[in-house]
Amino acid sequence: MALPTDSVASADARSSMIWRIVAALSLTAAIVLAYRYRDLLDPVQWSTWVEGWGAAGMAVFVLLYILATVLFLPGSVLTLTGGALFGPWLGGILCLSGATIGAGISFLIARHLAGDWVARRAGGMVGNLLAGVEAEGWRFVAFVRLVPIFPFNLLNYALGLTRIRLDHYLLASLVCMAPGGLAYAWLGYAGKEAASGSADAVRAGLWAVGLLSIALLLPRWIKQAREAKRHLTTHRLREMLEAGEQLLVLDVRDAVDFFGENGHIPGSCNIPLPELASRMDELRGLDRPIAILCHTERRSAEAMRTLDALGIGPLWLMRGGIKQWRQDNLPVER
Repeated sequence: MALPTDSVASADARSSMIWRIVAALSLTAAIVLAYRYRDLLDPVQWSTWVEGWGAAGMAVFVLLYILATVLFLPGSVLTLTGGALFGPWLGGILCLSGATIGAGISFLIARHLAGDWVARRAGGMVGNLLAGVEAEGWRFVAFVRLVPIFPFNLLNYALGLTRIRLDHYLLASLVCMAPGGLAYAWLGYAGKEAASGSADAVRAGLWAVGLLSIALLLPRWIKQAREAKRHLTTHRLREMLEAGEQLLVLDVRDAVDFFGENGHIPGSCNIPLPELASRMDELRGLDRPIAILCHTERRSAEAMRTLDALGIGPLWLMRGGIKQWRQDNLPVER
């Protein structure tokens, strides 16, 4: 006699829940053990052990890197080791391969097995990532890979809770991890050459310093370029409003200024900056972009940072504030 459909579905749900709990507990135990014995990650010992595998050493090294990525072990030490063991280019490629595959496995664990566990540990990060990916897709993944806003290993898991496609996530991660990965591989290689007294040490050191400088400066350039794209001119904002775009105009001036002689943009919402934290629920779940303004830009920039940190958005900042809006002879209400 066949079981009722509801009973089968209930059994499947219980089985799935059990597997999720087992996965989360196993992952927690593995990470705790890895953290407890992280001091064993000695580059010299690991180099000797990997070299002992002979021709299979490259595959073993990649597997170690994958494991380290999944278990929250520091990848920088392994990247330096990879550069010293296999040379700057091959070592860098092996490290990037291990980091990308490990990041993909972490992503899939969060998406299919341990999502609740990841959400609890990621905290407010999840809201930021969900809003960012919804607004920008793979571009946001590229940004957080280049600009280290979030811890690398936790980011791998947290991005699994978003709706980004796996192939987009992997490609953006691989490309944007490359500058830092190659720089550290060259640094490891340069250190080995210097220790051995090689005549190539100076050239290797220059390569390492050059790539490391690029890796350190690139995030700043990317962040500045990205921030520039999040600014609206007064005329662009008016065009968006006249086109009927779903957009909330948030004025963070005090109420006396909002209703005063300078007036406010028709249809805008007023939440004074000092009240923003206590009235955050009014902005959660709006599911539409927010354009922020004040008298000029100082308070609106502060409001933007506050909302950014809480994962509310997408956000734009209107250049010049209400002062510029009036100078451009655009309509206001009082």
